[in-house]
Amino acid sequence: MAKGDDAVRRKKNKVQRKKLSRKNDSSAVSARVASIIAAKKRRKSGKRRMCQGMCFSLPTPDDPFNERLDKKDISKSETNKTVLKRDRKVSAKRKDNVPTKGSVLGHNVKVDSLEKVNEKLTTSNVGKTRRIVSGTWEIQPDGKKAGVNGNRELACGSSDGPSKYLILCLETIVDSLYPDGTYNGEEGKRLYLNPWGIEFWKCYSAGRDILETSGSPSDFEQIAWIASTAADVISRREKEGHLFTGPFLLFIVPSKEKALKVRSLCKPLKAQGVHTVSLHPGASIDHQISGLQSCEPEFLVSTPERLLELVFLKAVDISGVSMLVIDGMESSSGGCYLDTVKSIKQAISGKPHTTVFFNSFSNASVPAVQNLLNGLVYRLSLNDSVASQSACVIQSVHVCSSKEEKIKKGIRALDDACCKQITPQPLKVLYIVGKNNDVRKLVSAVKFKGYSISSAFYSNIMESENSLDCGSRMKPAVSIIDTEHISSTDLGEYGVVIVPDFVQSVDDYVQILTRMARHTVNGVLHSFLTKDDARHAESLIGILEQCGQAVPEELRNL
Repeated sequence: MAKGDDAVRRKKNKVQRKKLSRKNDSSAVSARVASIIAAKKRRKSGKRRMCQGMCFSLPTPDDPFNERLDKKDISKSETNKTVLKRDRKVSAKRKDNVPTKGSVLGHNVKVDSLEKVNEKLTTSNVGKTRRIVSGTWEIQPDGKKAGVNGNRELACGSSDGPSKYLILCLETIVDSLYPDGTYNGEEGKRLYLNPWGIEFWKCYSAGRDILETSGSPSDFEQIAWIASTAADVISRREKEGHLFTGPFLLFIVPSKEKALKVRSLCKPLKAQGVHTVSLHPGASIDHQISGLQSCEPEFLVSTPERLLELVFLKAVDISGVSMLVIDGMESSSGGCYLDTVKSIKQAISGKPHTTVFFNSFSNASVPAVQNLLNGLVYRLSLNDSVASQSACVIQSVHVCSSKEEKIKKGIRALDDACCKQITPQPLKVLYIVGKNNDVRKLVSAVKFKGYSISSAFYSNIMESENSLDCGSRMKPAVSIIDTEHISSTDLGEYGVVIVPDFVQSVDDYVQILTRMARHTVNGVLHSFLTKDDARHAESLIGILEQCGQAVPEELRNL
């Protein structure tokens, strides 16, 4: 017997009253329980998000064997096609699509549109108090791509700006550590508008190592940007089908306190599927071994001694690390810290992206950085000090008795630079001479030693000295400019600069020192003085002491 209309109406009213009572009930479930209930409903309906792991769909009467699961739906409207083209950027070298706008891994990002964020990123450097110096360069793909495990490749698929997923990670860290909204960045800006972070993202996207020369350990903003960038790269590579069997990011710190600090900043990213593990002497090694066996962390934060001990015990595999961050180069352990870090880097196969926080400007610390960064680098700095801008540039000051001696010592310095060349990149040498000096003798001496010379300002001398070009063409080319063209010349590409006749003012010397060798950690500046340059001795000694360089006794006597 069918139910009457009154019974059906009463049943519907009862259901509606229950729904309204649940909405008005003060003891509603938490957000976590609500998410679990929603996931259960999606699972029962056959709809799962990509970030939930297994993606499947229940069979239907029209498709009992799920044969149409991977087939393209041709019934979509033209509007959907337009939206799909706008929200996805197709790579010219790949057939698959990498999402650059919209949702990432199924997350609905509640931030401004990417166009507005990029506009803010472009204008964020206006009116800032801190200066970012990373050399003169353009973000261009270098075309050198390699495998996934521990090899370099471009971090992001687009150079327009950070992805929405990266910004989501930054906001997740801020909301977790400052739930009451008390975070106040530089000039009150949001974390995704931090100048250092934007420059870091650009440098990392270009695929080269990074040398941070501010002279201080990593802070909150820097760690947050490093972790969020790594999480963004992981999400992109997983979308491309890559799998990770070991840690992606290895963050080496000098102490247990710093390890706990870095882990606390990376812990909020666990909600995005990124797990962080800290290793330090504060816990027993057996406990850490069992913990590593029970999980597969994407981020690994560790002190070098404990990490090396676990590597020897085969408790952790770091051969596939793709991103390496070294903090605390000037720790209390001194040379032992560097030796341990070098052993750790040897356990990593491939060439990971390396970021080094250079905490000291002393001359003795330069070889440690040179052992870690062998290729081209980008420099990041948060201050305008001479010591920060000239980090890893060796200043060699020579006191001579005559002009002939200055030329001889300059040629000797050129030979030493070529013999001790460490990097595989071609060495670029620059001579800076006085405007009124006789350049012909210098050109003849340099060509006699087998070096080729190029100069846009002394073309007439170059033509007349062609007969003296009797050396090997295997030696690097030498460029020559005069002191009037220092400001108009790009000094960043020259690793070795020789000043045979000291400049007219110390300001010119500082300009050369802070602008040269912007893409290497093997820069050398040779300057030659005589008794006529005694007026510059006191200022030059101050610069050398400020930069932690050795001061020759001859210069003090001068």
